Amino acid sequence: MTDDSSRFGFETRAIHAGQEPDPRTGAVIVPIYQTSTYAQDGVGGTREGDYEYSRTANPTRTALEQQLASLEGARHGLAFASGMAASDAVLRTTLRPGDHLVLGNDAYGGTFRLIDKILTGWGVSYTVANLADAGAARAAVRPETKLIWCESPSNPLLGIADIPALAGVAHGAGARLVVDNTFATPYLQTPLALGADIVVHSTTKYLGGHSDVVGGAVLTNEDELREQLFFLRNGAGAVPGAFDAWLTLRGIKTLAVRMERHCENAERIAEALIAHPKVAQVCYPGLPGHPGHEVAVKQMRRFGGMVSFRHAGGEQAALDASARTKLFVLAESLGGIESLIEHPGRMTHASAAGSMLQVPADLVRLSVGIEDARDLVADLLEALG
Repeated sequence: MTDDSSRFGFETRAIHAGQEPDPRTGAVIVPIYQTSTYAQDGVGGTREGDYEYSRTANPTRTALEQQLASLEGARHGLAFASGMAASDAVLRTTLRPGDHLVLGNDAYGGTFRLIDKILTGWGVSYTVANLADAGAARAAVRPETKLIWCESPSNPLLGIADIPALAGVAHGAGARLVVDNTFATPYLQTPLALGADIVVHSTTKYLGGHSDVVGGAVLTNEDELREQLFFLRNGAGAVPGAFDAWLTLRGIKTLAVRMERHCENAERIAEALIAHPKVAQVCYPGLPGHPGHEVAVKQMRRFGGMVSFRHAGGEQAALDASARTKLFVLAESLGGIESLIEHPGRMTHASAAGSMLQVPADLVRLSVGIEDARDLVADLLEALG
């Protein structure tokens, strides 16, 4: 594929960007460069590609980074060992002791834990705000604010933030806007094109797509920031191995077709749950009654494969329903081809208990897979009784 890859469609770039046939063998799939070091053309002289040690760079990882950058419309992509490693790198690169950030009030529990339990010990402060309201975000900004950290859709309440409006708030304060695009993926939403400065991903989720690899990524158009992130990653060592990069590359090739099926199934399930007497509320941005629906229509292609709902019977009923499904597997994580169910308050978001980010005790989160939608709906209805 030529350097001008932007003229190609998403599905084409997912398969070809950064993935030219191997020049030596003609292999059409990027090889797994399972090596730690590289022969040099003399002391301090690397061969083509500047590869010297795989903590610094690896050809399989480079292909993944080029693929991700193409899909997000970014100049630079960096792959990390996990989504949390990617988030940590952004925070440690962009913030210093005395700085302040604004965090969404429905952010992922692991992100909250990283900021609240680790970053504050480094002298960074934060304010929690409802980022679905640009006015609330503006009110939370201080003179020392350097970042607004946003998820859209959010995990697990599926909140929607107006990314262009938040970008305006951040830039008006001399700060950067970070968008965690894990739930939407670049197939449904490209935050950099909407004004964001940095995009982060847990590539473990939809990008890998098969629940068989852990990884993360950071995308940006800022040249200096890319160099700072690269330096930190090399110095701290949070890099994915070649096989992990290869698995993620392979998963992304089918992202578009998978996301279409995830979205279709999630829409069917959201409609079925709305009509159920034991469901008090359904959180899905594709529903016209969702408070962020109109914004989601403007900035997303479709509405994603995540659905959360609140059980009318309370916490114990939510726990019981989560344990009764047969096709929905009771497990953490999300974004794989298989459907998962979990209780965020006791599982993925337990670290937020007692904080402003504590999730409702009656909440159940669904990662809707690509199975037959009729089977998934029947499984949920039986579990709900």
